[in-house]
Amino acid sequence: MTGRVLRLLSGAAVGGALHAVANLALLRRPPVPPPAVRRPVTVVLPVRDEEEHVGACLAAILATQGVPELRVVVVDDGSTDATAAVVRAVPDPRVRLVAAGEPPPGWLGKPHACAAGAAAAAGDDGVLVFVDADVRLFPDAIAGAVAVLDAHRLDLVSPWPRPLAAGLAERLVQPLAPWLWATTLPLRLAERSARPALTAANGQFLVLTRAAYQRAGGHGAVRGEVIEDVALARAVKRAGGRAVPVDGSRLAACRMYQGWPALRDGYTKSLWAAVGGSPAASLAAAAGLTAVWVLPALAALRGSRTGLAGYAAGVAGRAVSAAATGSRVWPDALAHPVSVLLFDALLARSVLARRRGTLSWRGRPVGAPPGRRETMPG
Repeated sequence: MTGRVLRLLSGAAVGGALHAVANLALLRRPPVPPPAVRRPVTVVLPVRDEEEHVGACLAAILATQGVPELRVVVVDDGSTDATAAVVRAVPDPRVRLVAAGEPPPGWLGKPHACAAGAAAAAGDDGVLVFVDADVRLFPDAIAGAVAVLDAHRLDLVSPWPRPLAAGLAERLVQPLAPWLWATTLPLRLAERSARPALTAANGQFLVLTRAAYQRAGGHGAVRGEVIEDVALARAVKRAGGRAVPVDGSRLAACRMYQGWPALRDGYTKSLWAAVGGSPAASLAAAAGLTAVWVLPALAALRGSRTGLAGYAAGVAGRAVSAAATGSRVWPDALAHPVSVLLFDALLARSVLARRRGTLSWRGRPVGAPPGRRETMPG
């Protein structure tokens, strides 16, 4: 690697860190305390074999404050454990349990469950909230998210929950998602732009107006999308709406995957779609990440001051992102190049499994390769 190339790569790392600092300074944040919500709010909670999580998730939702008109629709997506029994045991009339049934041809499981939940709560012009079972909302979560939605005339907000991580693999990988959008997505431009590509979203906690949801076509518009959260945000933008990630570190927390096997399989299921959905796009993403955030660190190990500057910039960007989104900062940020390499490995595994047609999640096939039709959508 020539000195000029190394300077370019280290310069890109510095630019990424500066962009993350500016982005996170501009990140929309909920007011403290938020005002009460004056519209009906429906929380849709899709669950499939979530016996372990659904009770605590429901308790947190029902404990939210500042939402006088709250109802919760729990959608049982074919659970084979005691998920439904746990929900039925909740003694609160605001909770309704519905069964999604098997997804029709062309539908994946989660979009179908979310659509069923939204349809079960039809009839109001209020706010829809989609929450995953492993998310724990804080008392002001819904009111805070709706306050951001209303104050800035947005149609969809994605409050990024504080990522909880235990163990080496989780700590290396889980903070990368908020770091990626903080580093690469110009938030204010994305908020104003009508371009669907300029957005990011996290289906763990999505808040949008029902009017925007209907204009976008609801989850029917993203029925076959593995990354249905980002696809829904893009559909909202295509319909003329505004969608953007916002600070959710004080609104919710989520331990997405527990342990390396769950993390490995979870990212394998969807990572191929998160970076463009093609081997060429995946290769380009991996090459770009490795060039900017790994090669300078390797040069630093050989005594290069330019490489050290690039490595330090990567660490700084990761640290700023972690601090703003509630992740552990030190010493985790120091291992940022290792995180990127692990991401590359997970991406390669995901693309390979996609091409082989072996992707599955919760007992259903996901993402059939080109030329092969899924016979049992997941």
